[in-house]
Amino acid sequence: MAHAFVHPEGLHDPVPFGYSHTAAVPAGSDLVLVAGQYGSGPDGAVVSADFAEQVRQAFHNVGVALSAHGLGLGHVVQLRTYVVNHDLGKLAPIAAAVQEAWGKEPPTQTLIGVASLAAPDVLFEVEALAVRP
Repeated sequence: MAHAFVHPEGLHDPVPFGYSHTAAVPAGSDLVLVAGQYGSGPDGAVVSADFAEQVRQAFHNVGVALSAHGLGLGHVVQLRTYVVNHDLGKLAPIAAAVQEAWGKEPPTQTLIGVASLAAPDVLFEVEALAVRP
């Protein structure tokens, strides 16, 4: 059995906001943890000062990291996102990037607002937990 996302009755529909409420992972599955990825190119430099572009690139980088394990974005069950100086205006680009990457089955996600990240030009970072069935 592959992992399953469940949206419990009595909770709002989280999918338009770019996440699922719960994920069930079958016993015996291998877990792959992806360290915080930010909007960098292969050289490590941030690709753009634009927040939305950094988000898209960070999710792309998660996919690249997972491919080293023979997995893809569809194997992700949990995201932890870090947003510098979070405000409500940053939710829409995150939700759009999640929808672009995961469609109608987004992983669970926790968003954490932070004052800063590893470098001054990094505005967004994401870590992921993926499951190999």
